[in-house]
Amino acid sequence: MVAKSTPHHIDRSPDEIREIILRYFYDRNLNATSARGKRGYSVKISDIKKELKASHALTQQEVIGNLNYLISQGWIEEEQVEKSVPLKSGTVIPQVTSYYKITAAGIDKVEGPGEFTMDKFKGIRIEATGQNIITLGDGNQVNAEYKNEAEALVDLKQALLQSESLTEARKLEAIADIDTIESQLAKADPNRSIIKAAWDGVKNLDTVLGLAEQIAKASALLAPFV
Repeated sequence: MVAKSTPHHIDRSPDEIREIILRYFYDRNLNATSARGKRGYSVKISDIKKELKASHALTQQEVIGNLNYLISQGWIEEEQVEKSVPLKSGTVIPQVTSYYKITAAGIDKVEGPGEFTMDKFKGIRIEATGQNIITLGDGNQVNAEYKNEAEALVDLKQALLQSESLTEARKLEAIADIDTIESQLAKADPNRSIIKAAWDGVKNLDTVLGLAEQIAKASALLAPFV
């Protein structure tokens, strides 16, 4: 029996690696016949590392570091599936498994904007839709516990939209980072590393005319997360 050969490692730029990983998730979603499993659009990290090593000779470090970047940008998202595992003693313990899948933004990143792409520049509002959830006008939702943080981020989005010093592309990048932060603020226990990575892509805009005040306010409120 002839063993399968593994591609030799190739030195690639971070952007090249991110393109490979994003395309891997895109193709998986395109060909999926189920939500999870061998042919699912959602996949466990162990399978991601194994398959990307076999197909593109990516190392674990290349996969993990760049996957984290894609998550922080909103192209990929993590979903946690919990199940109860009974022990022989009769005790039942929860077991959580993380799966990763491409987002609508990630698909648009590969295909380009389409008819169903959400308009990030439509009006922004905040309204309470439930006891613990606040819905923002762009469709994002946050935990009511983080209402002040959400309001500061909405103010910053408004300032970004009105800025005449930034290109439309840079505005979209910053808004995508803010969307990532808002998605984490929907959780009871936000992922601080994702918030920090996303905020790092925004906070340096404090030198742009008209943004310093909003960024300073958001920075103070997000300090516990970064």
